Amino acid sequence: MKFPTPLIRGTLIKRYQRFLADVALESGALVTAHCANPGSMLSVNAAGAEVWLSESPNPSRKLRYTWELIRVARTLVGINTAHPNRLVEEAIGEDAIPELAGYANLRREVRYGTNSRVDLLLEGPKRPPCYVEVKNVTMKRDLARSAPAEFPDSVTARGAKHLVELSKISEKGGRAVMLFLVQRSDALAFAPAADIDPAYAKGLARAVDSGVEVLCYGCRLSSREIRVAQPLAIRL
Repeated sequence: MKFPTPLIRGTLIKRYQRFLADVALESGALVTAHCANPGSMLSVNAAGAEVWLSESPNPSRKLRYTWELIRVARTLVGINTAHPNRLVEEAIGEDAIPELAGYANLRREVRYGTNSRVDLLLEGPKRPPCYVEVKNVTMKRDLARSAPAEFPDSVTARGAKHLVELSKISEKGGRAVMLFLVQRSDALAFAPAADIDPAYAKGLARAVDSGVEVLCYGCRLSSREIRVAQPLAIRL
């Protein structure tokens, strides 16, 4: 996924009210950017960090800028939760996720379960539909190379509900996939953050027992583009 216009570098002053961030641009201007991330952003919201913003061409938009990236140590991290579904869709189209290759059709936000919409539904002849939920992962509390990226960074009842919905699909003989997309390149593995949300960690283990497949992929990031990269080890 290429950014349509060059990103603008700045310094994070603070993130607040969940969806707002004050940023000092290199020009000296202080702006308020939209923060498209409802989580706690633990480990990726340090004041003084280098950040990158996109600029909207829409003159009527209330907030002109959107926070896209933050640098943590030497690593860029993608914090915009609006991107993962598109990133995974592009990767599937390029056969960059072998586990999800070979389907003729891909549909987005398809209704299923109880008042839910699956992120991606893959369909093809002579094989059952594949229901794919995508979760954006940004948290890495330990910067050691061997330490895992983790999800969630706050309690997520919605995420737990998705695990239940996927489990029902699997129990009925369908194919259900939970895909964690780590928008950073400094992790070799992924693990659920059981200390933050023990219910989610237990729900993930139950989903695996019911037949839900768990995949995790990292990303390569620059101020020009984000691309799905290598699979990561999964530590449940």
